[in-house]
Amino acid sequence: MSKHFFSDTAVLLGRSLRHITRSMDTIITTTIMPIGFLLLFVYVFGGAIHAGTDSYVSYLLPGILVITIASGISYTAFRLFLDMQSGIFERFQSMPIARSSVLWAHVVTSVVANSVSVIVVVLVAVIMGFRSGAGLLTWLAVAGILLLLTLALTWIAVIPGLTAKSADGASAFAYPIIFLPFISSAFVPTETMPGPVRWFAENQPVTSIVDTIRNLLAQQPVGADIWIALIWCVGILLVAYVFAMLAYRKKIA
Repeated sequence: MSKHFFSDTAVLLGRSLRHITRSMDTIITTTIMPIGFLLLFVYVFGGAIHAGTDSYVSYLLPGILVITIASGISYTAFRLFLDMQSGIFERFQSMPIARSSVLWAHVVTSVVANSVSVIVVVLVAVIMGFRSGAGLLTWLAVAGILLLLTLALTWIAVIPGLTAKSADGASAFAYPIIFLPFISSAFVPTETMPGPVRWFAENQPVTSIVDTIRNLLAQQPVGADIWIALIWCVGILLVAYVFAMLAYRKKIA
């Protein structure tokens, strides 16, 4: 059955993407909300925030991209939970398709949907004045980091999607992740924070990821931040994948 994995996943991916295009609340939450944050912080709070750069939108953008992805993966858990409750998983398991393709379709859907949202947010930032002299390879490096982050958070989302008792519970796990950038270098330099908050901000994954993307786009040295960011992303991805697969096998057993 594994030889049909890619074709089965592609078919189920099309199904999931059609569901997204028919759900305006998904589009609004995953795209409009981060754009709203971008507009709010640049045009309302930006004049009062000193981030050490002339272009606050350029400073802010990496953190907004993290929030964009965090908002998007909450719907991965929500859609997965609905499929589990509707019995469609059991129906798929009784069909001659690769078993893992059902789960991977949701994961790939998350990557595609979040990639579109990220592109839209970047285009809005460009309209607002964001500029970068970074070359193609640098942009590919930024895209690679965001892809790793998306996969890591998506596999985290799979766990509540499979194990939650309610639809609200399935998507609620994303709220702490969305809040995490606010206690990082995403909006202001960590040097401005009081001691314990600064320590937490400097030692949580969002800060290293945001700083790496910001320095790459500004064509500044990234130092050790890029390795710390990659270790966080890969580590979270591997741990989340293992626990998600264990939950999936238990669910379909």
